[in-house]
Amino acid sequence: MERKIVKTIKGVAASDGDGVQLTRIIGSPELDMLDPFLMLDSFASDNPGDYIGGFPEHPHRGFETVTYMIAGKMRHKDNAGHEGMIEAGGVQWMTAGRGILHSEMPEQTEGLLHGFQLWVNLPAKDKMLPPAYQEFKASEIPDEVFDGGSVRVISGVTDAGTLGAVQGTATNPLYLDVTLNGVFKQKIPASHNGFFYVIDGEIAGVSAGHVGILGDGDTVALRGDGRFLLIAGARLNEPVARGGPFVMNTRKELLQAFDDYRSGRF
Repeated sequence: MERKIVKTIKGVAASDGDGVQLTRIIGSPELDMLDPFLMLDSFASDNPGDYIGGFPEHPHRGFETVTYMIAGKMRHKDNAGHEGMIEAGGVQWMTAGRGILHSEMPEQTEGLLHGFQLWVNLPAKDKMLPPAYQEFKASEIPDEVFDGGSVRVISGVTDAGTLGAVQGTATNPLYLDVTLNGVFKQKIPASHNGFFYVIDGEIAGVSAGHVGILGDGDTVALRGDGRFLLIAGARLNEPVARGGPFVMNTRKELLQAFDDYRSGRF
């Protein structure tokens, strides 16, 4: 059954970190979450004042953060000694697990910084796993060309069999960056929630800066001229206890996360 667009939402202006100006796509009053997705932010500006403050050290527990850069550079560092650079076209898929302190700071003082950060919930059984990373440069992310466009396969597998760079994550996610002038078809498991975010142009009647929420089904066909992210992940169907940078299943677990952070147990 083909999935239809059941709702279209425009991202809302927001600020996070040390004054970084961004657009909140998921995690807003209009769309609090789309199981298993907790948040999706887009940041795009060539004004250093909008991004130079970056995201100084902050904690996470119980979910995954996915940073995908379109333009510019972002340096990340954590309290376990891990440090690296996410450059244009690169992705970092971080599993926070039981807890980590990290920072993400622009490695530039001028020019365009453009990227996305997605938060993906973890199932209860995985929330206290040790932190882990999967990082890939632009050259390490598979590209596929098809009649009418191309797709960068960050996670999941395309109908043509191209396997994404990121593998082995809990929600079996699909994360595609598609450039299109025609029609793009893709299977999405019926067990998954899915959506697409239009970066440029117009896709399936949805304009840039808007997200199209996909209904039930096992495949999608999107027609248009532009660039978009197509993202899907398995529904966890678990209770969510959320407090800022911590996402657990119960209030007790959430309070424990705050206590562990204050006590220096991250």
